[in-house]
Amino acid sequence: MIVVSDTTPMISLMKAGQLELLQKLFGVVYIPGAVYRELTENEVLSREVKMVQECEFIYVEEVNNWKSVNILRNFTGLDAGESEAIILADEKQSDVLLMDEHKGRQVAKKMGITITGTIGMLAQAFDEGMLTREDVEGCIEWLKESGIRISEKLYQKLREHMV
Repeated sequence: MIVVSDTTPMISLMKAGQLELLQKLFGVVYIPGAVYRELTENEVLSREVKMVQECEFIYVEEVNNWKSVNILRNFTGLDAGESEAIILADEKQSDVLLMDEHKGRQVAKKMGITITGTIGMLAQAFDEGMLTREDVEGCIEWLKESGIRISEKLYQKLREHMV
């Protein structure tokens, strides 16, 4: 399975103490250079930098088509990480793109890219017996406390999914 990730799902899992879910669910996860930089050069994420740098299942791969990245950035307003993640997912013909931002998800869907986000991964981990209901509730609380912006509606959908 080929999986490419944007920044926010990785930050969300790190904040929730569940980064290893990426490996359990997907094996290897590819991130473009811009996502790596967003994860390792942000002072707010100083505790998580080492996690990313030492992670054996996260592979950094540069995109080939910079023109497409620039077009996405200029015409959609997406940031570098989102744009590179979408283009890398397209170039690698990924099975799934991990992305939470609404605008980026819309663009990726229009390009025919399959998407899931933090909530989808937590639901999948629950379904596959990797996380209990209590684990998922704990993740939701960590995400809220960490200031990760996920709508209450999505949290509620996840809770309903676990019934």
